[in-house]
Amino acid sequence: VALPAGAVRDGEVMDAAVVAQAIKQLWAQAKFSSKKVVVGVANQKVVVRQVDLPWLPLKELRQSLAFQVQDFIPMPVEQAILDFHPLEEFTNGAGARTLRVLLVAAARDMVDSALDAVRLAGLSASMVDLTSFAVLRSQAGASAGFAAESEALVDIGSSVTNIVVHQGGVPRFVRILLMGGGDITDAVAERLGVPAEQAESVKQSTGLALVAGSADAHPANRAIESAGTAFVEEVRGSLDYYLAQPGSARIGRVVLSGGGSRLGGLVERLQTATRLPVEVARPMSVMKIGKTGLTTEQLAYVEPMVSVPVGLALGVAS
Repeated sequence: VALPAGAVRDGEVMDAAVVAQAIKQLWAQAKFSSKKVVVGVANQKVVVRQVDLPWLPLKELRQSLAFQVQDFIPMPVEQAILDFHPLEEFTNGAGARTLRVLLVAAARDMVDSALDAVRLAGLSASMVDLTSFAVLRSQAGASAGFAAESEALVDIGSSVTNIVVHQGGVPRFVRILLMGGGDITDAVAERLGVPAEQAESVKQSTGLALVAGSADAHPANRAIESAGTAFVEEVRGSLDYYLAQPGSARIGRVVLSGGGSRLGGLVERLQTATRLPVEVARPMSVMKIGKTGLTTEQLAYVEPMVSVPVGLALGVAS
């Protein structure tokens, strides 16, 4: 079910009523029986940051979090929903017991808009989760061999890309990029003067040139090259930033997921830019799959696109 233009912008629900109508249509078409859902959020109103806090038992830390993190987030704490993921405990230079955490702050109004859409669709939210954590959860079974080094997960949506670097399943770095496969589609549409649906078809049939700067002079190729190169450089820059942090472990591989991962040539270009092995995610490879009504080929095609929903479902089931 396609969302009307403007209903969601850069991962944020702008028109809850329109989104709710699309959800209702999806539920009717797919004949889903459950009324409970998990909501994933990732956009410019979400801040994920590694911070060091005075040690407290986790329950007490959660209760006092709002009083300790105002200096770390760009929004008033009373307008934010706060959470954290404990990373490690250590003694700082002053001899004080310290807890390093991955702090998550989400603007309350943004979360409320997403929940409004769910409510107007006649559903109820069991949990609100960070999409980046869902991506990590979906890859857990396939990442078992990467405890000694880091692994970078890159989930490419239409307008939002989640980058998670983890070590042994513990998130060490999270970055949310406000760009994705839709930006390349938009570049093609603008260059050719065609509708988005046609531009998407052109993008998928053309792909990204395997070697940077080698695209021919056709307008579509040049548009894909320009937007695709900008995306690759953003991902490379994010991974370089992580690697420059004290205590970061080398990255063993990059795993791509999301609809944007299906762009031809992207794996090769990222391998060249990062000098790392790049693979496409297979979140269902370690799962027992029931009857789906899809052929083996169809399942293989959609598998990289379901990392987020799989991870969200695993989160509420754990």
